[in-house]
This record gives sequence, C-alpha cells and structure tokens, in this order.
Amino acid sequence: MSERPWLAAYPEGVPTEIDPSSYHSLVELMEQAFKAYAPRAAYSFMGKDSSFGEIDRQSQSLANYFQSLGLQQGERIAIMMPNVTQYPVAVAAILRAGYVVVNVNPLYTARELEHQLKDSGAKAIVIIENFAHTLQQCIAKTAVEHVVLCAMGDTLGTLKGALVNYVVRNVKKLVPAFDLPKAVRYKEALRQGARAPFKRPAIGPNDIAVLQYTGGTTGVSKGAVLLHRNIIANTLQCEAWFNPVLQNIRKSGEQVTSVCALPLYHIFAFTVNMMLAMHTGGKNILIPNPRDLAGTLKELSRHQFHNFPAVNTLFNGLAHHPNFNSVDWSHLKVSVGGGMAVQGAVAKLWLEKTGCPVVEGYGLSETSPVVSCNPVTAKEFTGTIGMPVPGTDVKLVGEDGQTVTELGKTGEIAVKGPQVMAGYWQRPDETAKVTTTDGFFLTGDIGTMDERGYIKIVDRKKDMVLVSGFNVYPNEVEEVVADMPGVLECAVVGVPDEKTGEAVKLVIVKKDPALTEAQVKEYCKANLTGYKQPKVIEFRTELPKTPVGKILRRELRDKK
Repeated sequence: MSERPWLAAYPEGVPTEIDPSSYHSLVELMEQAFKAYAPRAAYSFMGKDSSFGEIDRQSQSLANYFQSLGLQQGERIAIMMPNVTQYPVAVAAILRAGYVVVNVNPLYTARELEHQLKDSGAKAIVIIENFAHTLQQCIAKTAVEHVVLCAMGDTLGTLKGALVNYVVRNVKKLVPAFDLPKAVRYKEALRQGARAPFKRPAIGPNDIAVLQYTGGTTGVSKGAVLLHRNIIANTLQCEAWFNPVLQNIRKSGEQVTSVCALPLYHIFAFTVNMMLAMHTGGKNILIPNPRDLAGTLKELSRHQFHNFPAVNTLFNGLAHHPNFNSVDWSHLKVSVGGGMAVQGAVAKLWLEKTGCPVVEGYGLSETSPVVSCNPVTAKEFTGTIGMPVPGTDVKLVGEDGQTVTELGKTGEIAVKGPQVMAGYWQRPDETAKVTTTDGFFLTGDIGTMDERGYIKIVDRKKDMVLVSGFNVYPNEVEEVVADMPGVLECAVVGVPDEKTGEAVKLVIVKKDPALTEAQVKEYCKANLTGYKQPKVIEFRTELPKTPVGKILRRELRDKK
C-alpha cells in the first residue's frame, strides 16, 4: 500500500498539510477573531445574540478576575455547564489568564465530579447553579477554593434574564437547594474583573490548554493533556477539510452558522463548533438541552444554518419528530456525524428529509478530536469514517505489533499528527500503553483501510460501551455496583440498542437473595451519570470465567 493513499482522493480545495505554527497559542487565535469579527454575532442563546466583541470584553473581565484571586499560571480551572453563552466566555477567560481548562460533564454525580476535581487539582470552578448542589456534596474533599456561579439568564439582559431565572428556579424547579457560601456570582466576578489589572502571561504552543477527561479502562477517568498547538492544529485541520463548503457560503455573503447541540464539554463540539467558528468568524446556535427534541426544533425554527455536527441518536430523534418540518433545512450544507457510529438507516432518512448527506468523521478525546472524515462534498453516506484529515498519518497495527500492509486486513487504528495529545495527565504508565515505539497513538479501535485510504471501524479492542457517543467503561460501573450491599459480584457489557447504538447491560450474582432490580436501578441513579446507568439488569447464579478467573464478557454479550 502506498504512503498516504488518501491524498489522491482529497476533494478539490483541501490542502494536504496545515501549519499549526501559524498561531503561537489559542489565545492568539481567539484574540485575532475578537478583533476581526467584533461586531458579528458569535453565539445565539435563547433568542439573544452575543457578538465577538461582547465575548472579548466579558472574557477579559473574567480573566482579570481569575488573576486577582492570586492563582499561579498553569493552574487548572474547571467548567461545569451546559451550552450557555458563559461557556465560551469562561474558556476564553481561563486561557487568556494563563490557566488550563478542565471540561466537566454537568450531569456528573458527586462521586464522578470529586474524582475529576481531585485528579486535575482544579483550584477554581465555573458552574451553573442548576448543578451547584452536586458540587456542594464534594467540594470539601477537593482543592477547589473559588467558585464562580452562573445562572441561565445571566447574559440575556436585565428583564429577560430575570424572567428566565425565575422560570428555571421557581416554575420548572431546575435548581435544587444548595449552600456554597464562598461562591461569587458570574456578574459580580465580571464587575470585579472590569476594575482589576491584567498581567499578560507568556503562553507558548507547548503549554497545556485543556484537560479532557476520558473514561479509564481501570475504572478511573484519565485527563488527556491537550496542548495549545494540538487544538490549534485540529481547528486548522477542520477548517481545511470544511473549506470546499465554507468558501461557497462566504461567497454568497452569508455568515457561516452552525448548530451547537453537542455539549461544549465534549471535545467534538469544543473544537468543531467553538474553536472553528471562532477562527472563521462563524456563529453558533447554542442548544442547552438537545434531549428536549421539541425545544431544540423550536429553537432551530428561528434560524437559518449551514452546519450541523451531531451524533447518530440526535439525527435519528429529530428526523422522527413530528415537528421536524417546522425548521427550514434548505440552507444546511454539512451534517457531520461523530462520537459514535452513524447507522445507515438514519443517514438515509436524514438525506431524504434534509437533502444533506451525513458525512461521518472519527476522533477521540486524545486527538483533539478529529482524526478522519468523509469529504464534505460527498453526495451519499459511505458507511466509513472517511480518510485522515490534512497532516495526519494513520496506519493499522496487527496483533504482532507490525504494520498491516495487506488491503482489507484488520488492525488497530494508530494515529500520528499534530492533534495527538501530549499524554495522560500525571499517568506516564497509561501514556506508554497507548504509544508505539515510532510515536503513533493506539486508539483501541479495530479497522480496515481500502486502496483510497478510507477507513472502516469493524470492532473495538477495549471493552468500552459507546452510549450515544459517550464512552462507558465497564470497570467503572462494576466498581460502583460491587460496593452495593447485597451484590456478590457483577459484570458489565454493551448490548445493541436501537436508539443509543449500544446500551449498558449489568449482570449480577446476588449475595442477598432479596435484592431487586428496582434497588439496583436506584443505587446506580445515585452514583452514575444517566448514560452510564444500566438499561438491562440480569441476575445469574454465576458469571462465566476463564481458568484464571477473568470474566468472559463476550459470553455475557451473546447470551440474551
């Protein structure tokens, strides 16, 4: 097989290389955008547009505030929010002030949040009040000293903001009671920051920008260390890949508008929505809760948009919704599928309904995330994850550790490129496990490559379960359930699920014969985020094991 066979299949207008050194840091990339596009709308949230200039001013005030707390350069600051305007403001502020962003899933339980805050050593957190009760339960056990507390209506103007906050707190009752006496409100932090001095830190390409936590095979999530140059590289790779479509939209004089329904704490939306739009002067429509399909379609019906990154479950849910046609889909040029496998039937329905094919891509937290993608000029769904994006090398590695050269033969997908992480945070042993001697990152996914360089994923090396684009590691769920009184032993596997691609199946051997499915569900609900909770619970008298006592997960999968 020739070196990089995919280059010959690149669409017209896509360069084969990008120059990650064209920006010294993400701060430089963002500040150029703030200047160049100041009057333009950067985000639309609940009917209110915020311009690049406004994001610039708010993030500068918040950056000043963070520095006034006496935090040292390189300290970690967590963000725990859905898609609200304060998210990109907080990201820009943290990076400008010389700190590291720690993205946190707002739906985490106190146990999960405590682990991530402890592991990252975060000294501060920006959190929306809806989840403040979770933080209250664990903050004392972490290094967090400073809390900036946001509310849903903070950026919506005095009147509308007050109304939204009243509805969220009192009508929908989405803010459980909490007690964080030292917390400072977002608007107050901005007020204090506007008067505080700012010392511009020296930030270089090899400084850490983000700790992006991924599930750990040992049951503990690990922070992928993403440097400024990693995310710059991936932003430029995505820009190059999208170029054939972007330039046509610009020619028509429109501002490129993207739907941001994937959560910004997920690296896919972080790079492909936030950073790419920042760099290219595009606008993002922020959807805080995409699971509310009716609410999502209602918001989308107010806009015209060109780009829609999503996961299979969202494409499917929207396409089947009775209000689908209330939205004007005629301007949609790119539907990017990622995070989990896009099903052929869903892609077919989406094309029928919108006239826009789903181009599937592939990536991981460890690769900032995009590794490969189908051409955005494609007219149909290919069922592959496309080919490597500019400046990326991909090869397949066999069981013997050798490179697979035979066409159609399977091997573990290994990636090399400027977007690959520097390693796992404070875990050199784990980093070594996923790095080959010639510097490739081993993904844990098994695939094939055809003569054009298109890659197809056929299996997964790891026992990971992929639920709607989120990684669930069996060990973590097993560890939690094993602590439950009445459980002797347990095992977790993934089973196919029409809606979410895969679902979590939990098999338990009882210690207490009186243990019920309802009790297990209740326990899981208290200790695990929604997507990690088992959908299927089965009781057995014993678990299938190898002679050395290793649980045979495959048997559990196969047996219904």
